Amino acid sequence: MPIPPDFIVSALVTLLVVVDPIALAPTYIAVTAGLPPEARHSVGMRASLIAAGILTGTALIGQWLLTVLGITLPAFRIAGGLLLFLIASEMVLALRGQRQTKAAEQALEEHVRNIAAFPLAFPLMAGPAAITATVLLAGQTAGQPLLLAALIVVIGLVALACLCSFLLAGRISRTLGATGNIVVERMLGILLAALAVQYVIDGVRAALGR
Repeated sequence: MPIPPDFIVSALVTLLVVVDPIALAPTYIAVTAGLPPEARHSVGMRASLIAAGILTGTALIGQWLLTVLGITLPAFRIAGGLLLFLIASEMVLALRGQRQTKAAEQALEEHVRNIAAFPLAFPLMAGPAAITATVLLAGQTAGQPLLLAALIVVIGLVALACLCSFLLAGRISRTLGATGNIVVERMLGILLAALAVQYVIDGVRAALGR
């Protein structure tokens, strides 16, 4: 059975709109401020791979897992919003920059892994909205292996688009310079805090059925 082109187009457009790789670029600049170029590239690659893995897992067993564990998507929104607010407060108060002054290579590598997984991969890239969209798209495959494989390929393309956006963001960061990056980090920290609060509000509204 051939794969319907409209399914591929629909899945690609849906995930690109939900994940929004271009909008992720400023946040990537902020959370990787102070890192050397090699570490920034590593963060972008790791985050893209982790997000692709999360969404692929969601496509395969997401709905089943949420049902078994009794976890709702509104709970994901609230938890993700609370954790994201912690990251935003560190950006505004410059706490992230203080931690990045550690000279140990092991500490730097650990920091790279941490920010790639959170907040970039989750909840910004593979957040509640992207997970919801993936679960719905997986439901449209009706258990057909070819359609499910096509959805996984689409997820990979979206992750690749995010990586390209991150690499271009690195060039913008170098153009801004040290002072420009500090100003951008503080401003984006405030915006990220507002986004985190909105995640919590949306989660509470959905949980209360409003």
